[in-house]
Amino acid sequence: MIVGVHPLAGFDKVLHYRVPELLCASVAVGTLVRVPIVNTMKLGIVGEIGAPKDFPIERLKAVAQVVYPFPALPPDLLGLARWMAGYYACGLDSIIETMIPAAVRRGAGLKQEKLLAIATKLADDEVAALEKRAPAQARLYHFLEQQFRPQAKALVLARLGQTAAVVNALVKRGVIREESRRIERIAYADDHAAGELVAAQPHTPNAEQQVAMAALAASIAESKFGVSLLHGVTGSGKTEVYLRAIDAALKAGGGVVFLVPEVALTPQTVARLRSRLEAIAQGQRCVVWHSHLSEGERLDGWLALATGEARVVVGARSAIFAPVQNLKLIVVDEEHEPAYKQDETPRYHGRDVAVMRAKLAAAHALLGSATPSLESFTNVEAGKYRLLQLTQRVDARKLPYIDIVDLRIEAAKQRGLPALSGKLVRAMQDRLERREQTILFINRRGYSSSMLCRSCGHVEECTHCSIALTYHRTDETLRCHLCGDQRPAPARCPKCAAPDIRWRGLGTQRIEESVRRVVPRARVERMDTDTMSKKNRFREVLAAFRAGKIDVLVGTQMIGKGLDFPNVTLVGLIDADMSMHIPDFRANERTFQLLVQVAGRAGRGDRAGEVIVQTFTPQAEAIQFSRHADYAGFAASELKVRKDFRYPPYRHLIHHLFRGPNPDKLKFFAEQWAKLVEKTLGDQVELRGPSPSPIEKIKDEYRWQLWYFTSAVTKVVPQLAKLRAEFAWPDDMTQVIDVDPVNLM
Repeated sequence: MIVGVHPLAGFDKVLHYRVPELLCASVAVGTLVRVPIVNTMKLGIVGEIGAPKDFPIERLKAVAQVVYPFPALPPDLLGLARWMAGYYACGLDSIIETMIPAAVRRGAGLKQEKLLAIATKLADDEVAALEKRAPAQARLYHFLEQQFRPQAKALVLARLGQTAAVVNALVKRGVIREESRRIERIAYADDHAAGELVAAQPHTPNAEQQVAMAALAASIAESKFGVSLLHGVTGSGKTEVYLRAIDAALKAGGGVVFLVPEVALTPQTVARLRSRLEAIAQGQRCVVWHSHLSEGERLDGWLALATGEARVVVGARSAIFAPVQNLKLIVVDEEHEPAYKQDETPRYHGRDVAVMRAKLAAAHALLGSATPSLESFTNVEAGKYRLLQLTQRVDARKLPYIDIVDLRIEAAKQRGLPALSGKLVRAMQDRLERREQTILFINRRGYSSSMLCRSCGHVEECTHCSIALTYHRTDETLRCHLCGDQRPAPARCPKCAAPDIRWRGLGTQRIEESVRRVVPRARVERMDTDTMSKKNRFREVLAAFRAGKIDVLVGTQMIGKGLDFPNVTLVGLIDADMSMHIPDFRANERTFQLLVQVAGRAGRGDRAGEVIVQTFTPQAEAIQFSRHADYAGFAASELKVRKDFRYPPYRHLIHHLFRGPNPDKLKFFAEQWAKLVEKTLGDQVELRGPSPSPIEKIKDEYRWQLWYFTSAVTKVVPQLAKLRAEFAWPDDMTQVIDVDPVNLM
C-alpha cells in the first residue's frame, strides 16, 4: 500500500510512503501516522491512498507507526481542512494541528487504574496456614473476600497500610488477580452529579416552536445539506428548539455539534443537554470541548467521539473540529457573536466553518440568534438560508421595559459624570428590598480606562504599545491589556509632578466599588477576565448567582448573552456609547446586538424585567431600534448604509497586517506590496491603504495595514498567497492575511 501523507512539519507538501503489511489494515484516509522526514519522526495525516503513475516506489520510506487504529480526521474534516487552507490563506499543517488536540497528536495514553480481586478461593486450612506464615497477606485476602466487586489497588493498600510486595506475592501464587480499568476524565461531571446547575425541563412548545421543530425534523430526515436561521427574541425558547432538533438527529442515528460563543455559557448548556439527552437517548453522553479543559479531559472526550462512543459535543468554536461520526446536525447558538472568529492562525470564523462542514457532511446547520448577523440575514434574503421565527417569549412573558437615561442631563444634576445614575441606584435598592437580582454590564475591564493629569494633560501609556494603560485599583497598578506589561500607578504626574493625576473613564472595578457604596447591604460579585482567570471560577460564580447568593453581578461581555437566571429583574447597561463610537463599520450593529442581548437577561422568570440604559446619545438609531427590539427596522436601515458604501455583506473584506520593529522599513515594503497587488489584481480587488493601524504599536512592533474589498474571495486569496510567497520580504517583518475580519482595530 502506498499513501500520500500531509506531514505536520511546517510545510505544505504531500509526501508518499509505503505501508508495511502489518499496518495496512489500520490505515485509511484521515489516519494519524508517524513518518520519517530526514533524520526525525514527524506526525502526519494520510490524505490519499495510492501513488501517481510512474512513481519511483522502490525509493519510498515506510510509515513507522499508526498512532490510532481509526481515522483521526473523518472525511468531512479532511475536506474542511483543505477548504480552509484555500479560503483563509494559511498552511494545511496549521489547520490540521488546530483540528487535532495536542494530547492526541502526541499519542498520549489513557488514564488507568489498577484493581484487585480474588482469583482463587482458599480452603480453610490454607487460610489458617496463610494467617500463620504471612499475616499481612491473609489480611489482604480477607478484605478482598468481603468485597462484591474489584477494588482500587491504591485505596486498598492505603486502607490496610500495606505495600505492593504483599499484593505481588498473592498475585504470583494466583490467589488474587490484578487488572486495569480505564478512568475516563469527563468535564463538568461533578456539576451534573451534584445538580449544581439547573437543567432545562421539557415543556409544551407553542405554535411557533412547533412549526420550527417540524421543519427542522423534516430537514434532518432528508440527510441533505441545508441551513436554517432561527431568529427568536430573547427568552422565546430557542434552546428547546435546539434540543428537539438534536433529539431528531440522534434518533436518525446521527451525531451533533453544538457551538456556544463563550466558555462561560458552556456549563449551563452542558447541564441542560446532559439531563435531556439521558431521557431521549438512553443516557447518551455529551462531550464538552473548549480551551479551558485539562489535557486528559480533552483526550478522553476526543477518543469518545472518534470511536463513536459519544455522538454529541458541546463547546466553543474549536468544537467544530470534533471528530463526530455520521454528523447530522450542527447548532451555532448566538451565531452573530464575534467570539466565533479566531484571532490567531488559522483565522477562521466558527459559524462559516460550521456551514461548510455541514455541506461536506450532508448535514443540517442551524444558526440561532435574537440579533442575527447582517451576513446571515442577507443570506436569508438571497434564498441561501431558510428563516424560522419565534416572535413571542415562552408563556407569553413580556419583553423587559427599556428605560433610557440621558447622561448629559445626569451629569448636570450630579455636577460630574456619575458611574451610576440616580434612577439605576434607586432601581437596585428596590430589587434588593424585593430579594430580586441585578446584572450590571460594562464592556471594559479594570477600574478606569486611563490615568490623566489634569494639570498638563499627560496620559500614562504603555512603553511597548501605543495605547493608554488601564488603571486597576485593587492592587494600584497600571496594566496594558495588549502585552500584559504593568507598573505601579503613580501618585504624582511623571511629567509635571502635579498631584492632580486621576483616573478617566469607567471600568468593572469602579462600577463594583460604586455599587458597594450606594447599596452597602448587597452581595456583589465581579465577572471579567481578571477575576475569572482561575479555572472553574466562572462556574462557581454562576452557580452562586443562580442559588441567590449574589445580589448584584457586575461584568463584561461574558455575562451579556445566553445566560438564563429567572430571578434577574433588572439589567443596567452602564455606558451604551462605548461600542458605538469606534472606527468600525460594524459599530452600530454591535451596539444594537449588545443592547438587545443584555436586555434579554431581565424578566426571564415569572416577574417582569426592567432595563436601564445609560447613554450620551439617546436618539442614536441603534439605541432606539433596540428599545423596541425592532430587528427588521434596524437591519433595513443599516443594510442601506452598507449597500451605499459596498461594505460587507455586499462585498468581502480582507485585512493584511504588516508588523516589524522599523516603522520606515515597514512603510516602504507595505507600499511596494500594495503597488504589486494593484498592478496584478487591480481588476479584482479594491485596495485601501496602506496606512498605520489604529493601534500603531504592540509589543514593540509597529503595525501597518492594507484592506482589500472583493466579491470573489476564492479567486483572490490563492493569487495573493502566490504573490506573497514570491515577494522578497525582509527577515524582521511579519505579515498576516485575515479573511472576513470582525475586528477592524
